[in-house]
Amino acid sequence: MEKVIYIADDEQNIRAMMKTFLENEGYIVEAFGDGYSIRQAVEKRMPDMIILDVMMPGEDGLSLCASFRKKSGVPIIIVSAKDSPLDRVTGITLGSDDYITKPFLPLELIARVKSLFRRAEISALSNTEEHNQQELYECGNLLLYQKERKILINQETISTTPTEFEFLLYLIRQKETAVSKKELLKHVWGYSGDQEEQRMPDDLVKRFRKKLKLNHSTAVIETVWGYGYRLTEKSNLKMEL
Repeated sequence: MEKVIYIADDEQNIRAMMKTFLENEGYIVEAFGDGYSIRQAVEKRMPDMIILDVMMPGEDGLSLCASFRKKSGVPIIIVSAKDSPLDRVTGITLGSDDYITKPFLPLELIARVKSLFRRAEISALSNTEEHNQQELYECGNLLLYQKERKILINQETISTTPTEFEFLLYLIRQKETAVSKKELLKHVWGYSGDQEEQRMPDDLVKRFRKKLKLNHSTAVIETVWGYGYRLTEKSNLKMEL
């Protein structure tokens, strides 16, 4: 099934460029010139991906990102002329999965879109044999099914963004082991790990901890001060104390 992408950007030439190149890759693209229009479209139908410019008439891209993220785990890419690491962190904090700085090459956009779709793609399991072969990770009452891209806590499915899933997958693969922020930035976001960028894992952890607490998870993300994070079980934390 063809993927549907919504684009919102008030610059007509950039909007047209993105639409043309994405359509050439086989995607179905709808483009909007302001925040109100794309919000109306999303309320009618949630697309497979959303690309938002930060500065637009009416509602800005960051506000839209935060609003859409509350409703769905749909992949979201922020595009902006602001190129400081702090601006990128702000976009990620509000729930975007990637951040592209203007001006950008069409090939860079295509690569980011394809990469994000690969992360978000759900592997449909067709039979029991395939189901038995899937990679299952456990931490307390939290279960992560890699092929299905599904997370369960107390047998209840937990909604996550593609980036949140990759973040937890990386931590759970190294359960009980401290993982540095620089390592997380490289493997989850594909960034170098500048000082400002190192806030990105912090902001994502804050969101994820709320989900774990809300769903009574016995798996917790422990801060390793001055270094990074470690996924562990509450019982293990008590034993260490």
